Amino acid sequence: MAKKNLDQLINKALDNINSDREETKGLLSELKEYLEGSKERYSEVGTVAAKYVETLQRSNEQLVKLAALVHKKESNKGTNSLSEGDKEDLFDLIQKAN
Repeated sequence: MAKKNLDQLINKALDNINSDREETKGLLSELKEYLEGSKERYSEVGTVAAKYVETLQRSNEQLVKLAALVHKKESNKGTNSLSEGDKEDLFDLIQKAN
């Protein structure tokens, strides 16, 4: 049951990431059209353009994290124990929470 839930969450996250990326790309494309031919507009909407690019960067980071999770899940098939690295990561998270 846990595997099915993890797969569902991964698929949902991928759908959300892809949807957000498409929306952001569309907005960025519209913004680029707005900027064409007018240097004055750069100061007007430059911050907005930077936010769109940051959004795409965050989605890239999310994709990398998901890829690492899937890779880890696939490479740990048949084992139910935590690796030493997993244990250290959990310990670090607990330490930071306190």
